[in-house]
Amino acid sequence: MVGKRNQKSEMRGRRADDGKREFFESDRGVFMISVAAELAGMHPQTLRIYEARGLITPRRSPKIARLYSQEGVDRLRRIQELTSEMGMNLSGVERVFELEELRRESERVRERMLAEVEAVHRSYKRELVRWQPPGEVLAIRHTRPFKIQIEKTQES
Repeated sequence: MVGKRNQKSEMRGRRADDGKREFFESDRGVFMISVAAELAGMHPQTLRIYEARGLITPRRSPKIARLYSQEGVDRLRRIQELTSEMGMNLSGVERVFELEELRRESERVRERMLAEVEAVHRSYKRELVRWQPPGEVLAIRHTRPFKIQIEKTQES
């Protein structure tokens, strides 16, 4: 499964027949069910079962064919990993996906909160003075006593 993503969809590339690199959005439905199943190492019927359970949601073509994105194939591979390698059932996989979504949402909230705190810190006025109890400002500290000599003059 792909790690952190920007707000915009990630771009995936593949080589075209003429050797040029074509790019497509990773959430764009480009794979038919048979291709997606082969890429994920599953039977197409398994993908239909996962769709019925709500684990994946392929896009639909104008002719109602299922179209899977690269993100969808990555998700299918993640389901395969959780079920075959970790021994989870589909209910466990659903729960893992829910928890992963909650973690991503909490990270987004945390980032927004830190940005707000930073904005508040930037808004502080630089002319603020540190508070001191009354009388402390006028208290003389760390000074040596000194004398001022005054000469008397006679006034007429």
